[in-house]
Amino acid sequence: MKQVSPSSPRSGAVVLQDGTRFPGTLFGAALPTAGEVVFQTGMVGYTEALTDPSYCDQILVLTYPLIGNYGVPNFEHDEHDIPRWSESWRVWVSGLVVGELCEEPSHWASVKTLGTWLKEEGITGIQGIDTRELTKRIRVEGSMLGSIVADDAPEPPLLDPNTMNLVLKVSVKSTRVFNDKGSPHIMAVDCGLKYNQLRCFLSRGAKVT
Repeated sequence: MKQVSPSSPRSGAVVLQDGTRFPGTLFGAALPTAGEVVFQTGMVGYTEALTDPSYCDQILVLTYPLIGNYGVPNFEHDEHDIPRWSESWRVWVSGLVVGELCEEPSHWASVKTLGTWLKEEGITGIQGIDTRELTKRIRVEGSMLGSIVADDAPEPPLLDPNTMNLVLKVSVKSTRVFNDKGSPHIMAVDCGLKYNQLRCFLSRGAKVT
Protein backbone atom coordinates (compact mmCIF):
# COMPACT_ATOMS: atom_id res chain seq x y z
CA MET A 1 0.00 0.00 0.00
CA LYS A 2 1.34 3.44 -0.94
CA GLN A 3 1.88 6.01 1.74
CA VAL A 4 -0.53 8.94 1.74
CA SER A 5 0.96 12.41 1.70
CA PRO A 6 -0.40 15.22 3.82
CA SER A 7 -3.13 17.42 2.32
CA SER A 8 -1.45 20.73 3.16
CA PRO A 9 1.63 21.88 1.20
CA ARG A 10 4.99 21.10 2.79
CA SER A 11 8.15 23.08 2.42
CA GLY A 12 11.10 21.11 1.17
CA ALA A 13 14.25 21.30 -0.88
CA VAL A 14 16.30 19.72 -3.60
CA VAL A 15 19.59 18.78 -1.94
CA LEU A 16 22.60 17.98 -4.14
CA GLN A 17 25.39 15.67 -3.04
CA ASP A 18 27.71 18.67 -2.59
CA GLY A 19 25.30 20.10 -0.01
CA THR A 20 23.70 22.77 -2.22
CA ARG A 21 20.02 23.29 -1.34
CA PHE A 22 17.25 24.66 -3.55
CA PRO A 23 14.15 25.41 -1.41
CA GLY A 24 10.62 24.86 -2.68
CA THR A 25 7.20 23.33 -1.97
CA LEU A 26 6.46 19.62 -2.26
CA PHE A 27 3.59 18.15 -4.27
CA GLY A 28 2.55 14.70 -5.43
CA ALA A 29 3.44 12.01 -2.89
CA ALA A 30 5.54 14.52 -0.89
CA LEU A 31 7.79 11.75 0.44
CA PRO A 32 11.60 11.77 0.70
CA THR A 33 13.23 10.48 -2.48
CA ALA A 34 16.68 10.28 -4.03
CA GLY A 35 18.38 9.63 -7.35
CA GLU A 36 20.63 11.06 -10.03
CA VAL A 37 19.61 14.64 -10.86
CA VAL A 38 19.13 15.17 -14.60
CA PHE A 39 17.36 17.81 -16.66
CA GLN A 40 15.20 18.23 -19.76
CA THR A 41 14.67 21.52 -21.61
CA GLY A 42 11.57 20.65 -23.66
CA MET A 43 8.44 22.82 -23.58
CA VAL A 44 6.01 19.87 -23.77
CA GLY A 45 6.05 16.11 -23.30
CA TYR A 46 6.19 15.74 -19.52
CA THR A 47 3.86 12.73 -19.51
CA GLU A 48 6.13 10.97 -21.99
CA ALA A 49 9.28 11.95 -20.07
CA LEU A 50 7.95 10.76 -16.72
CA THR A 51 7.03 7.36 -18.18
CA ASP A 52 10.30 7.01 -20.12
CA PRO A 53 12.26 4.00 -18.74
CA SER A 54 15.56 5.77 -19.47
CA TYR A 55 14.77 8.11 -16.54
CA CYS A 56 14.41 5.22 -14.08
CA ASP A 57 15.47 6.23 -10.55
CA GLN A 58 16.46 9.73 -11.67
CA ILE A 59 15.22 13.07 -10.36
CA LEU A 60 14.04 14.91 -13.46
CA VAL A 61 14.38 18.71 -13.62
CA LEU A 62 12.14 20.41 -16.21
CA THR A 63 13.47 23.85 -17.12
CA TYR A 64 10.35 25.21 -18.84
CA PRO A 65 8.82 27.75 -16.38
CA LEU A 66 5.26 26.32 -16.15
CA ILE A 67 4.64 22.58 -16.07
CA GLY A 68 1.31 20.76 -15.99
CA ASN A 69 -0.68 23.32 -17.98
CA TYR A 70 -2.27 20.69 -20.25
CA GLY A 71 -2.87 18.17 -17.47
CA VAL A 72 -2.63 14.40 -17.78
CA PRO A 73 -4.62 12.28 -20.27
CA ASN A 74 -6.38 9.01 -19.51
CA PHE A 75 -3.80 6.88 -21.39
CA GLU A 76 -6.41 5.11 -23.49
CA HIS A 77 -5.04 2.10 -25.37
CA ASP A 78 -4.73 1.89 -29.14
CA GLU A 79 -5.64 -1.05 -31.39
CA HIS A 80 -2.44 -2.83 -30.29
CA ASP A 81 -3.28 -2.37 -26.58
CA ILE A 82 -0.52 0.23 -26.13
CA PRO A 83 -1.29 3.40 -24.12
CA ARG A 84 -1.42 6.32 -26.55
CA TRP A 85 0.18 9.09 -24.51
CA SER A 86 2.94 7.41 -22.52
CA GLU A 87 6.24 5.62 -23.11
CA SER A 88 5.58 2.75 -20.69
CA TRP A 89 3.01 1.44 -18.26
CA ARG A 90 4.14 3.51 -15.24
CA VAL A 91 6.10 6.54 -14.05
CA TRP A 92 9.82 5.74 -13.73
CA VAL A 93 11.40 8.90 -12.34
CA SER A 94 12.13 8.98 -8.63
CA GLY A 95 11.22 12.67 -8.39
CA LEU A 96 10.18 15.73 -10.41
CA VAL A 97 11.50 19.28 -10.07
CA VAL A 98 9.67 22.23 -11.66
CA GLY A 99 9.62 26.01 -11.47
CA GLU A 100 5.84 26.35 -11.22
CA LEU A 101 3.16 23.65 -11.16
CA CYS A 102 -0.11 24.43 -12.96
CA GLU A 103 -3.04 23.45 -10.73
CA GLU A 104 -5.75 24.27 -13.30
CA PRO A 105 -4.83 22.62 -16.60
CA SER A 106 -6.68 23.30 -19.83
CA HIS A 107 -6.79 20.61 -22.52
CA TRP A 108 -9.58 18.55 -24.07
CA ALA A 109 -7.83 15.26 -23.20
CA SER A 110 -6.96 16.16 -19.59
CA VAL A 111 -8.55 14.00 -16.90
CA LYS A 112 -6.42 15.00 -13.90
CA THR A 113 -3.69 17.37 -12.78
CA LEU A 114 -0.02 16.51 -12.85
CA GLY A 115 0.09 16.76 -9.05
CA THR A 116 -2.79 14.31 -8.67
CA TRP A 117 -1.17 11.84 -11.05
CA LEU A 118 2.15 11.90 -9.22
CA LYS A 119 0.38 11.40 -5.90
CA GLU A 120 -1.44 8.36 -7.31
CA GLU A 121 1.87 6.99 -8.60
CA GLY A 122 3.68 7.58 -5.30
CA ILE A 123 6.14 10.02 -6.88
CA THR A 124 7.38 13.18 -5.15
CA GLY A 125 7.52 16.53 -6.92
CA ILE A 126 8.78 19.93 -5.83
CA GLN A 127 7.97 23.37 -7.25
CA GLY A 128 9.23 26.89 -6.67
CA ILE A 129 12.73 25.84 -7.72
CA ASP A 130 15.04 27.98 -9.84
CA THR A 131 15.33 25.16 -12.36
CA ARG A 132 17.63 27.05 -14.70
CA GLU A 133 20.13 27.80 -11.94
CA LEU A 134 19.96 24.16 -10.87
CA THR A 135 20.50 23.04 -14.46
CA LYS A 136 23.48 25.35 -14.89
CA ARG A 137 25.05 23.84 -11.78
CA ILE A 138 24.61 20.32 -13.15
CA ARG A 139 26.12 21.39 -16.47
CA VAL A 140 29.15 22.93 -14.77
CA GLU A 141 29.74 20.29 -12.10
CA GLY A 142 28.68 17.27 -14.12
CA SER A 143 26.35 14.43 -13.15
CA MET A 144 25.27 14.72 -9.51
CA LEU A 145 23.25 12.66 -7.08
CA GLY A 146 20.65 14.37 -4.97
CA SER A 147 17.40 14.12 -3.05
CA ILE A 148 14.05 15.80 -2.54
CA VAL A 149 13.16 16.10 1.12
CA ALA A 150 10.69 17.93 3.36
CA ASP A 151 12.14 20.51 5.74
CA ASP A 152 10.83 18.53 8.71
CA ALA A 153 12.16 15.14 7.54
CA PRO A 154 15.63 13.56 7.48
CA GLU A 155 17.42 13.36 4.15
CA PRO A 156 17.20 9.92 2.52
CA PRO A 157 20.39 8.05 1.59
CA LEU A 158 21.73 9.03 -1.83
CA LEU A 159 20.77 6.60 -4.57
CA ASP A 160 23.09 6.01 -7.52
CA PRO A 161 21.14 4.29 -10.32
CA ASN A 162 24.41 3.46 -12.09
CA THR A 163 25.10 0.84 -9.41
CA MET A 164 21.78 -0.92 -10.04
CA ASN A 165 20.53 -3.39 -12.66
CA LEU A 166 18.07 -1.00 -14.25
CA VAL A 167 17.43 -3.22 -17.27
CA LEU A 168 16.06 -5.91 -14.96
CA LYS A 169 13.83 -3.32 -13.33
CA VAL A 170 12.33 -1.69 -16.44
CA SER A 171 12.12 -4.57 -18.93
CA VAL A 172 9.11 -6.80 -19.52
CA LYS A 173 9.00 -10.10 -17.65
CA SER A 174 7.24 -12.16 -20.32
CA THR A 175 7.10 -12.30 -24.11
CA ARG A 176 4.51 -10.15 -25.88
CA VAL A 177 3.51 -10.18 -29.54
CA PHE A 178 2.07 -7.15 -31.33
CA ASN A 179 0.29 -7.24 -34.72
CA ASP A 180 0.55 -11.02 -35.05
CA LYS A 181 -0.26 -11.06 -38.79
CA GLY A 182 2.13 -8.24 -39.69
CA SER A 183 5.30 -8.34 -41.76
CA PRO A 184 8.26 -8.17 -41.48
CA HIS A 185 8.65 -9.89 -38.12
CA ILE A 186 10.88 -7.89 -35.77
CA MET A 187 12.30 -9.17 -32.50
CA ALA A 188 12.80 -6.38 -29.98
CA VAL A 189 15.14 -6.91 -27.03
CA ASP A 190 13.73 -4.86 -24.16
CA CYS A 191 16.46 -2.98 -22.31
CA GLY A 192 14.10 -0.12 -21.52
CA LEU A 193 12.09 -0.05 -24.73
CA LYS A 194 9.82 2.95 -25.23
CA TYR A 195 6.28 2.45 -26.48
CA ASN A 196 6.89 4.93 -29.29
CA GLN A 197 9.57 2.62 -30.67
CA LEU A 198 6.90 -0.08 -30.88
CA ARG A 199 4.47 2.38 -32.47
CA CYS A 200 7.00 3.22 -35.19
CA PHE A 201 7.36 -0.44 -36.16
CA LEU A 202 3.63 -1.18 -35.94
CA SER A 203 2.64 1.86 -38.00
CA ARG A 204 4.68 0.34 -40.84
CA GLY A 205 2.83 -2.96 -40.64
CA ALA A 206 5.47 -4.98 -38.81
CA LYS A 207 4.90 -7.80 -36.36
CA VAL A 208 6.87 -7.20 -33.17
CA THR A 209 7.85 -9.82 -30.60
